[in-house]
Amino acid sequence: MRVLLTTYPEKTHFLAMAPLAWALRTAGHEVRVACQPKFADVVTQAGLTAVPIGPDRDLWQLMTRDTNWFSVGLNGLPVPYDTTDWRPEDVTYEYLRDGYRLHVTKWHKMSNVPMIPSLVEFARAWQPDLVIWEPSTYAGAIAAEAVGAAHARLLFSLDTFGVTRDHFTRLCPDGAEDPLKEWLAPAARKYGVEWSERLITGEFTISLLPPSLRVEANLEYVPMRYVPYGGPAVLPDWLRTPPEKPRVAFTMGISIAESSGDMVDLADLFQELSDVDMELVATIPERVQEKLGTVPDNVRMVSYVPLQALVPTCTAVIHHAGYGTLATTALQGKPQIIVPWNADGPALAKRVAAQGAGLALHVHQASARGVLRNRLLRVLTEAKFTESAHRLRDEILAMPTPNEVADRLAARVAGRRAVAEVS
Repeated sequence: MRVLLTTYPEKTHFLAMAPLAWALRTAGHEVRVACQPKFADVVTQAGLTAVPIGPDRDLWQLMTRDTNWFSVGLNGLPVPYDTTDWRPEDVTYEYLRDGYRLHVTKWHKMSNVPMIPSLVEFARAWQPDLVIWEPSTYAGAIAAEAVGAAHARLLFSLDTFGVTRDHFTRLCPDGAEDPLKEWLAPAARKYGVEWSERLITGEFTISLLPPSLRVEANLEYVPMRYVPYGGPAVLPDWLRTPPEKPRVAFTMGISIAESSGDMVDLADLFQELSDVDMELVATIPERVQEKLGTVPDNVRMVSYVPLQALVPTCTAVIHHAGYGTLATTALQGKPQIIVPWNADGPALAKRVAAQGAGLALHVHQASARGVLRNRLLRVLTEAKFTESAHRLRDEILAMPTPNEVADRLAARVAGRRAVAEVS
């Protein structure tokens, strides 16, 4: 079987795809990853074969040039995808339409249009049997349909795109404006592909979230266990020895660590935690470490450490609700203190807290004196958080591994091929 994976150049999204790509390769299938040329090194560092397509287009650089385009809802998700977490009766067609109008033009076209011609050209030459695409990389769906391949989205988090589309198809009046369709339908038609909702939500969807954390649309989902992969890593010497005190990992992501004034004041926070009997391992960029200067004795600052090696040695983890960090912590059965501020972080944090596997607070709450310290002391001393974290871990471990999913995908494609040959 030939499998083509594709994503726009967003590293965290690709990292979620890599374990399945490995599983498919070790099962004997041919695997290629189509991406912008500048992203090829990230793919090859993962031991996979990159196929450069289209021109380089830096979406995040374009965002910084036009800071007004990215409309964020109250829960941190971009409009209209913030409706993922709303009650269905609170969602309106007009709200969804206006959100699609904005982000089809400013986001989806920007990410996909440069990819589509080269991706279709490669798919026609290589003839993949299966295309797996990042959920906003609609170019993957067009390329798959152009060559008659099976295709699926691989979710790196909540299914914001699928649930929002469910709301839209439920509420959209007949003949009313549909900005996503009005862009995708003619874009696909250029390559002989007729419009269908598969261009938005795939034939099926591979989900890495355990059932208790999911928000699902009326679609077919194939669950797959999360496997941590953060790119090339080296294990530091100090991590080979068990900690003498309870160890707590602290990672807020580069965007928060580098913010000034609007996010957590790291110097004040570390001072506030200085009397807690623990070792706080804080992953902070070196340039931010230099600004902080001297920190309390119970703080170990590092620029990077592989989380899959650090988290098992910890009693708890404080983080910003990045999906990889959250899932790695959950997989190890460790309680979490989650301090989200945007994107899917607030929605994920709420679900982890609802399971009792940790506590959640907004990043601005964390700046209030004593709040984060009190949350940490609770997690370190109340056994119920660890017990709930173990239940969440067991839920993840019950999910099929990437190797099992690879076999199921192969069987699915073989069955599809057999039906096509008979018909």
